[in-house]
Amino acid sequence: QVQLVESGGGLVQVGGSLRLSCAASGRTFSIYLMGWFRQAPGKEREFVSRISWDYTTDYTDSVKGRFTISRDNAKNTVYLQMNSLKPEDTAVYFCAARPSASYSRTESMTEVAYDYWGQGTQVTVSS
Repeated sequence: QVQLVESGGGLVQVGGSLRLSCAASGRTFSIYLMGWFRQAPGKEREFVSRISWDYTTDYTDSVKGRFTISRDNAKNTVYLQMNSLKPEDTAVYFCAARPSASYSRTESMTEVAYDYWGQGTQVTVSS
């Protein structure tokens, strides 16, 4: 069982920045696939970014150049640095984990790749 605890959400003005954190339990965090997803009101949850055991990353097109995902294996934590925030970034952000190094790149950008989910943290960008 893997537990995920997100933090760092909040209210920010357009153009501002936030850094989300997700602390994970488990002794083999270094091999985990870690992802961030978000769900805006009235919309389905969507992929935002992911980072694999070898630090390769992917981003959805709408956040490329603005968001950066990173991981600190010593702290069992993954981060999402969000800059130049826009109102359309407003959503509940979820951290997700797959405690395995076996997956395809395409799969890693979908919800089905992940076995564990955090409770979510609200990000609100005001104009």
